[in-house]
Amino acid sequence: MKVAIITDTHYGARKNSKLFHDYFLKFYNDIFFPTLEECEINKVIHLGDAFDSRKGIDFSALSWAKNNIFDRLQEMCIDVHLIAGNHDCYYKNTNEVNAVDLLLREYNNVTVYSNPTEVKLDNLNILFVPWINQENEANTLKLIEKTKSKVVMGHLELHGFRVNKQVIMDHGLDSSLFDRFKLVFSGHYHTRSNNGTVFYLGNPYEMFWNDVNDTRGFHIFDTDTLEKISIDNPYRLFYNIYYEDTNYQTFDTREYENKIVRIIVRKKTDTKKFEKFVDKLYSCGVAELKVVENFAIQESEEFEAFESEDTLSILNRYIEEAEISLDKSIINRMIQEIYQEACELV
Repeated sequence: MKVAIITDTHYGARKNSKLFHDYFLKFYNDIFFPTLEECEINKVIHLGDAFDSRKGIDFSALSWAKNNIFDRLQEMCIDVHLIAGNHDCYYKNTNEVNAVDLLLREYNNVTVYSNPTEVKLDNLNILFVPWINQENEANTLKLIEKTKSKVVMGHLELHGFRVNKQVIMDHGLDSSLFDRFKLVFSGHYHTRSNNGTVFYLGNPYEMFWNDVNDTRGFHIFDTDTLEKISIDNPYRLFYNIYYEDTNYQTFDTREYENKIVRIIVRKKTDTKKFEKFVDKLYSCGVAELKVVENFAIQESEEFEAFESEDTLSILNRYIEEAEISLDKSIINRMIQEIYQEACELV
């Protein structure tokens, strides 16, 4: 039997932004639902963080999620197994109050898992592991140790995996807890990564600047063969444009309509031509436009920032090479947290 696995959909993201919801919907209309029909999928597993805000729900966002996602899944007679993620849970120390359980009770095709549960899908036993917190950690770890399930699916925070392209998680549970399983699929981190056993599947679409050029989508999983297939989302929202005295007259802007664009200036010898380049982008209907003109690190003449490096890599390498007596791991962690927050503000 083939099932679809999706995670970290974050309905209501970016303060219920219409721009983001329109972008999300294009993925669902053009990729997700057509693939379910084509592959005759009748079960969807959601690995957590269905909704974005753990403190409340915008009524418009809830209406959007029901009309465009959950109503359609019900109409297609698709069973949904939905694991509670940290964004779904109101409290940080318990999963007892969570958005998916409270908001989706009307759907008889949706089963919510706020506690670790062994489930049999077709002939495969799977251990569903929702967000692990202070209240459920002991029982969850006991079940992980004694379960006879071959596969785990959850919303896990494990160290050593990529949170995004720039950041590797340096805290959380040790992945060796899951060494005895054949496969572990998890949500929580939005970029895809794996160690051969544990697979972070990544979320379906770009949401922040640190997602740019990072492959997104969902997966089809065969419960008989344990094979998974990635279904990639071809649609992007964030674009970097590198300006090097680029000819505005021949530059094709059609791709950038309703997109979030950042112009990174590498060479600008004529200000008026650059302004015409920017005006052309505005006239094509970009949703947001930012210009970055000076991003080199100048503090040390001996330090060279390479063009192939991203911002966080440059900062981390600069810290490692700096002659300071402070704990560099603490500084790196602070820089990562600040950088992550900055990316989520734009």
